[in-house]
Amino acid sequence: MSDTVIKVENLSKKYTIGHQQQESYTTLRDVITNKAKALIRPFHNRKSRISNFQEDFWALKDLSFDIKQGDRVGIIGRNGAGKSTLLKVLSRITEPTTGRISIKGRVASLLEVGTGFHPELTGRENIYLNGAILGMSKVEIKRKFDEIVDFAEIAKFLDTPVKRYSSGMYVRLAFAVAAHLEPEILVVDEVLAVGDAQFQKKCLGKMEEVGKEGRTVIFVSHNMGAIKALCNSGIVLNYGQVLHSGFITEALNIYNNHRSESISQLYVSNIESNTPFIKRIEIFQEGNDSANFQMHLPIKIACEFDNKTINDIAVSIVIRNSEGDWLIHSSDEFSDSSYRSYERKCIIPANLLTEGDYYVMLALMKRNQAIYQRLEDVIKFRVEFSGQMSDRTTANAWKGILAPGVLQWN
Repeated sequence: MSDTVIKVENLSKKYTIGHQQQESYTTLRDVITNKAKALIRPFHNRKSRISNFQEDFWALKDLSFDIKQGDRVGIIGRNGAGKSTLLKVLSRITEPTTGRISIKGRVASLLEVGTGFHPELTGRENIYLNGAILGMSKVEIKRKFDEIVDFAEIAKFLDTPVKRYSSGMYVRLAFAVAAHLEPEILVVDEVLAVGDAQFQKKCLGKMEEVGKEGRTVIFVSHNMGAIKALCNSGIVLNYGQVLHSGFITEALNIYNNHRSESISQLYVSNIESNTPFIKRIEIFQEGNDSANFQMHLPIKIACEFDNKTINDIAVSIVIRNSEGDWLIHSSDEFSDSSYRSYERKCIIPANLLTEGDYYVMLALMKRNQAIYQRLEDVIKFRVEFSGQMSDRTTANAWKGILAPGVLQWN
């Protein structure tokens, strides 16, 4: 009997996108002139002020791969690569346009905050509801109940409607339910980023345990360090197609090499949106015109965005190295600065980052609430030895991921 639990053959998913193209701003003079022309030519057929057209967008195109029982698979790719769409198809939330997908076993999915929970029901009631959706009996759910509550750390709020939970509490309970109700296949998206670092570590440990028990884990994350720690195989997506499927080390190398070819120190958006979005990001060093940054100079990051007149916009930034380790995770969410502006600037201190390649992830969010936009690895920069140390060999001897100059010695 084959140990393949998921078989994907020539899978494609198409969406139809509608566009509206409006004419440019019309002045009062234009209105008066048009009215006059209409009186002269009452039967003239004017062109529509708004023209509509549609186009097809293939989020996934001809994907084929197998996933075996007990595999811990990392789905890797930049924004728009098709990761979330693939998880929705695997979770049977959406149907593929063409192709076949065969799944053996019960699937539990955690794709976004709130998925599968009824906001008016309490945490206790939602545990039983989710178990029933997974096809478990009340006896089976009760056997796992205390374990779920202990893992989620929400005992005091168990009989509170989940609509009053914070996003962190929501995710803790949702993950605990998905992981403990013994699905054959556990599907987890980037949603774990909402939780704190300690809980993320706890979740990774639980997913590793699930895999060792012979169950299958499919994991999407922007944290390459977490992917590397948990997964034994990886699928690299690029514009809806499989770039690579195989061992996780090779998958990460291919992803890093591929993304390095298309990332620079400047990002300029080519999109428009009805919600706040990032228009421009630039990273630079004053007094340095070279392509590489110097260790002994501070690095400045400027983000310009369209906030759609929303007053409480916050910006979050992640700096990580080529291995995927999160070195810096900072936000102006709790600062005293004005939230009405259209630009944010931050400074990475001199002598903080050691030599190597670094990637920037930037997110735009409403203060204490939803994320409007998240750009993964949108900026790449390289830091090189600045020549401030007397011995070049000494600089190479430091093995830490941060530069030694940060520490103050007395």
